Amino acid sequence: MTLNDCSSTLSLLETRRSGRPADMIAPGPGAEQLERILAIAARTPDHGKLLPWRFVTVATDQRPALADLLARALPDAIPDAGAAHYAKAVEFAHQAPSLVVVVSSPVVPHKIALWEQQLSAGAAAMNLLLATHALGFVGGWITGWAAYSEMVRAAFCAPGERIVGFFFLGSPGRELEERPRAPLATLVRQWTPPVA
Repeated sequence: MTLNDCSSTLSLLETRRSGRPADMIAPGPGAEQLERILAIAARTPDHGKLLPWRFVTVATDQRPALADLLARALPDAIPDAGAAHYAKAVEFAHQAPSLVVVVSSPVVPHKIALWEQQLSAGAAAMNLLLATHALGFVGGWITGWAAYSEMVRAAFCAPGERIVGFFFLGSPGRELEERPRAPLATLVRQWTPPVA
């Protein structure tokens, strides 16, 4: 890797931002681009080579079925849901040009701790966002009630699996805003050995 390659890689990492799925517009990644994004996402630390995650793509023509699923699941998640909640669920299903659902699929029981496998799923999700950014698109990682709904989980997951998030991909429909970042001094500390 050359110095220029390192510089552009660092620039990529320093400029990645999440986009609001509701603001995303076409174009989104094409089939070959999406395959490349997912191949990069799969290149993640994976202690034990267990592949404790997987990706579920939701095609454009399946978005109405997703909207229907969310509408049916909504009363369990929000018992007093009103018309605005249902409208938002339908909007959620149809936003952004591309949608990938990342699923945590741990191998249990196994000598590799469940926590390590879940961290690997999170790393795969982050790689997905970085690859999306590297190809010139924007991504948004969304959870919300749908990620924790048993009915929605059952539609995407096998027993023992969980939804890591809904990953909406597209082009930014408006300028992305830099969110406030905590000063490193509040996040980093030097380890001091405990007194014996």
